[in-house]
Amino acid sequence: MNQSGTLYFFCGKMGAGKTTKSKQVAIDQHAVLLSEDEWLSSLYPNQIASFEDYLKFSAQLKPLMKKLVQNILSVGSNVVMDFPANTQKQRKWFLNMASEVKASHQLIFLNVTNEQCLSQIAQRRNEQPERAAFDTEEGFNHVTKFFEAPEAYEGLTIREVRGKE
Repeated sequence: MNQSGTLYFFCGKMGAGKTTKSKQVAIDQHAVLLSEDEWLSSLYPNQIASFEDYLKFSAQLKPLMKKLVQNILSVGSNVVMDFPANTQKQRKWFLNMASEVKASHQLIFLNVTNEQCLSQIAQRRNEQPERAAFDTEEGFNHVTKFFEAPEAYEGLTIREVRGKE
């Protein structure tokens, strides 16, 4: 029987650097990188105009992702998911996905200040003008209300990264 791969996923406020870090971890771990933003924009082009739209389409994507990720992990390959793990409910989904196929996991918690996040969001707005409608201080404040830092009792393997690493 093959050794299962490792599932890597990320927790951090909007603008913390989850996408940037996911690309680096995928290279470092020789892993398959799956980006929620890429999948959503490919499957639902020009259909996500609000946070509610995002939640709806993200929920539709999850069953497909779970099966795909579990298949990849089961053949021994590592997977990096650039999908948010910013609430206990989201993290439980990742943990169950790995546990069901007896794969290991690592949650990378980007513990970045609000000021750093807002600065990076402003920079991203300039670099990716198509994101300007969402990448605002108001958008940051809205989604930050839902953010829950990971806790030891959740049963996760957590690697905390403070600031820039």
